[in-house]
Amino acid sequence: MLISSAFAQTTPAAGGDMQSSLLGMMPLILMFVVLYFVMIRPQMKKAKDHKAMIDSLAKGDEVVTSGGILGKVSQLGDGYLTLDVAKGVEVQLQRTAVVQVLPRGSIK
Repeated sequence: MLISSAFAQTTPAAGGDMQSSLLGMMPLILMFVVLYFVMIRPQMKKAKDHKAMIDSLAKGDEVVTSGGILGKVSQLGDGYLTLDVAKGVEVQLQRTAVVQVLPRGSIK
């Protein structure tokens, strides 16, 4: 009698299996929620604010571009604008290159 008797295992209830799979997915769901609030939502807000700033540009606004150029908006088009950077020097740029609108009188 060296071999002991083998007993068959019973299958778990169907409801218990569903509950354990949901608990197994909980860390993944929690990571997605944290990722949304830490990375995705602030990026979407920043993009929305930038689009609103670009849409509100007007002739005479003083702006800074992504390349660091300071200038005054002299002409506006649909996708482009013209900056007056010095007397007689105008640069044509895409509207999306503007990163900041300065208060009037900042550029001398």
